[in-house]
Amino acid sequence: MRTRSRPFAALAGLVAAAVTIGVAELVAVATGPRSAPLIAVGGAVVDAVPAPVKQFAIDVFGVHDKLALLVGTAVLLGGFAALVGLLARRRFWLGPLGIGVFALIGVAAAVTRPGAGPAAALPTLVGAGVAVGVFWLLLAGPLEIPAPPLDPDAEHDVAEFESGRRRFLTGAGAALGAAALTGFAGRWLATRRSVIAAREAIRLPVPASPAAPLPAGADLSLGGLAPFTTPNFAFYRIDTALTVPQVDPEQWRLRITGRVRNPITLTYQDLLARPMLERDITLTCVSNEVGGDLIGNARWLGVPIADLLAEAEPLDGADQVVGRSVDGWTCGTPTAALRDGRDALLAVGMNGEPLPVEHGFPVRMVVPGLYGYVSACKWVTELALTSFADFDAYWVPRGWSAQGPIKTQSRIDTPRQGKRLAAGPVTVAGVAWAQHRGIRAVEVRVDEGPWQPATLAPVPSADTWVQWVWQWPATPGEHTLQVRATDAAGVAQTGEVAPVVPDGATGWHEVQVSVH
Repeated sequence: MRTRSRPFAALAGLVAAAVTIGVAELVAVATGPRSAPLIAVGGAVVDAVPAPVKQFAIDVFGVHDKLALLVGTAVLLGGFAALVGLLARRRFWLGPLGIGVFALIGVAAAVTRPGAGPAAALPTLVGAGVAVGVFWLLLAGPLEIPAPPLDPDAEHDVAEFESGRRRFLTGAGAALGAAALTGFAGRWLATRRSVIAAREAIRLPVPASPAAPLPAGADLSLGGLAPFTTPNFAFYRIDTALTVPQVDPEQWRLRITGRVRNPITLTYQDLLARPMLERDITLTCVSNEVGGDLIGNARWLGVPIADLLAEAEPLDGADQVVGRSVDGWTCGTPTAALRDGRDALLAVGMNGEPLPVEHGFPVRMVVPGLYGYVSACKWVTELALTSFADFDAYWVPRGWSAQGPIKTQSRIDTPRQGKRLAAGPVTVAGVAWAQHRGIRAVEVRVDEGPWQPATLAPVPSADTWVQWVWQWPATPGEHTLQVRATDAAGVAQTGEVAPVVPDGATGWHEVQVSVH
């Protein structure tokens, strides 16, 4: 067997890895997108990383953290594949062995995902099998490059080497093209099998209790200020799903189980037939830094969870309702919070249309006053009554608190950090929130001077954020603006700085500006 050049051996490894991924994506059309090795391994990484690492990814990449993880996983796979190719230069058997190691990792990740069965191993196994064949063709079979000529003047040897190199590169290029084609075909077919058509066919019922009309002036409509109602396309998305679950509403079921007297199973049509509430509710992610944008306000349509719990009749001591997503993710919500009169919903609509797929279609939980990690279960399929003493939901073993009431916070939207302003009147505006308690006051100060009251816009309820505005007579110089809010109970937002872990960030948002 010839000694292979390093660049071509590394390329052969990369081609084999691409073939594995591409073929696996196509096979995963039949077994489910979460069984594709890149998605399965990425999901396992999400589940395994410590909370600080997860938070670092959110801080750096925001709502693009999943894409960053997939790109990073692909880069690591590429490095491993190139190493496998280099090791196989002299000992070809190390190549198939390396591919086998990757396949073992992919299979282990796929079959251990929540709800996975033996068929979840097929994409990785088939992809790895095809990759071994391609690897052999490139490094030991008909496409193998002849050894470089010892005599540069030996025209026959030089010609044979150049011909072999072209043959190798042509074969490698064809294999990469086929890998890309099968990969994109797999993604396209998965999209074709998505629930978009089913969602578009749904006609939401008229709410029995419509949302109150927005008070005049609730949206100040100022440049740079977040709108009162967040459009669906701009609503933040933070979850652990690397590929958005595609849940057919006709197959969807909700089970209310655990410590209840009357277990309940509902279909999507059963849910739509129930009296619906429509409410404006602001949701906030616990990972939202002070001044961050992982918050949004929408008009939700759904069934009161309290009504369903009343029918199920929780047993004594069942102080936690565990919401379980179709992908196995769980959140633990205090039973009392779902029965204390707040508008906790099993939502089916968002801003006048069925839930977007990426925001939990067909059904999700919406609970005012609690961070999403303990309440906002998307693609929900089960509500299990248990106790906090008996069960820890997904994020609790990863360093987050079991309880997650939203903390009073405020944000300056305009002017932005580093803005250059002209001296004179300057409009300072932003939002503040303390869902289910409400905001009594917002104050702004300049350069740690006295706090000045801002004007609050009206709101439909205590469950939404509030816009605020303050007119600042700006003077030349470098200035620091700070904001704080006070909730309806008279408790002022703390200025003590704390990180998001374990139960939400605290501190006053500030921006630095230059006035000329």
